[in-house]
Amino acid sequence: MYGYDQNAYPGGPYQQQAGPQPGMNGMPGPDAYGAQGQASQQSLYPEPSPPSLADAVRAFTTGSMAVEDFQAIFITSKVHCPRGERPGFLALHNTPTPVIPMFSSLKELRRYAGKDSKHFTVTGAEVLDLLPTGYGFALDMEGEHRMVFDAKAVEQMVDFTMRRMYG
Repeated sequence: MYGYDQNAYPGGPYQQQAGPQPGMNGMPGPDAYGAQGQASQQSLYPEPSPPSLADAVRAFTTGSMAVEDFQAIFITSKVHCPRGERPGFLALHNTPTPVIPMFSSLKELRRYAGKDSKHFTVTGAEVLDLLPTGYGFALDMEGEHRMVFDAKAVEQMVDFTMRRMYG
């Protein structure tokens, strides 16, 4: 009917199919181009992914990453925290200032607290928002590149985050 085979397109001739549509001679089909006729930058040039928090910890502790770069990664990264029966952070009080143990990965958390340990996950920015005044934190306590931030360092991180977020 009307010069085309109605069975040639699964689901009808006007239904868009999932996935890229092949074009002629290996060129991208019409769905690969945006409204202005240019190829999607996302598919041609994917954005490089930022380093993981574990990579940032390693780089920072070895001196190959600047403080500001580490803090920028920390505030957007997920941090795993052991928890007790009640909500909130667990604190270690056998240090000069109380610190909260935190981990860059579940692997690091389990190395410290065991396979079946209870935990919660928050972003670094949420840590800085929720951490009680006067407390520091220890990141990857059992790891090769352990980091301890005392209460003063946490205050500096909060200041950095506020400047970054609000100018």
